[in-house]
Amino acid sequence: MQQKDLELFITLCETLHFARAGELMHMSPSSVSRHVQRIEQALGVALLERDNRRVMLTREGIIFKRHAEQMLAGWQSMQSELYSDGVALAGEISLYCSVTAAYSVLVSIMEQMRRRYPDVELKLHTGDEAVAIDRVAAGKEDVVIAAHPEQLSQRLNFLTLTHSPLVFIQPMVSCPSETMLAEAQVSVSSIPWGQLPFIMQEVGLARRQLDAWFAQQGIEPMVYAQVSGHEAIVSMVALGLGVGVVPELVLQSSPLADRVRVIDVQPPLRPYAVGVCALQSQVRNDLIRAFWDCAKSAYAIN
Repeated sequence: MQQKDLELFITLCETLHFARAGELMHMSPSSVSRHVQRIEQALGVALLERDNRRVMLTREGIIFKRHAEQMLAGWQSMQSELYSDGVALAGEISLYCSVTAAYSVLVSIMEQMRRRYPDVELKLHTGDEAVAIDRVAAGKEDVVIAAHPEQLSQRLNFLTLTHSPLVFIQPMVSCPSETMLAEAQVSVSSIPWGQLPFIMQEVGLARRQLDAWFAQQGIEPMVYAQVSGHEAIVSMVALGLGVGVVPELVLQSSPLADRVRVIDVQPPLRPYAVGVCALQSQVRNDLIRAFWDCAKSAYAIN
């Protein structure tokens, strides 16, 4: 039985949908069905129960899935040992992340990749971190660097690399007095929220956490602008247009960091867990596994 047969069956077990499994494996639904039938014929047992409405694993299917995962893991372990210098591995990985993540998180991973797998090419797309998880879930990217969402689909695999607090920031430049907070104003009750122009992310985890935080505190903020990307928030705050919330990682990497000041607001927002994310089925791909292993090595994760 070939490696692709094992990968196909495991993908079908995860999706329980012939069309979706075919999309992930770049095959037609009918081709997926034929492959499964050949596996069943070779084993002499039915692995799936299927009708027009659903697909379910039989008892034998559950057993075979467990052994297929073990066989595939053993095969990949052997490949890793045979090609530990990375010379035999070549191809292209499509990756999406924010500009900040590209030079604060990705750079360490790429140092490992270039040393181990010099023939692997990275096709990098940058944009708003808020849509990263959706892009990888839709199959538009092989892997993304993003914040861990509140709920992670079972179809996705997420490797946490680092954590970043979400911090309130205000401008250091001269601006209307109502947009500036005194050093002592760190408690929620002492801040005149209704007078502060607030610059928010349009969508994404930080926006949802901020909305929930305001609701918990019984605060109705004065929204000045809604923008895409945390970098835009830092820029607008640095210009003196209002206050905002960004991951500390973004602020530390920003060339405008010295033009804003962190407000130590209590209670704080929940920190970001930042990492790499890919489809479960894709993580078994040699190229994605190589990237995954380099990410672990870069951040000393066992």
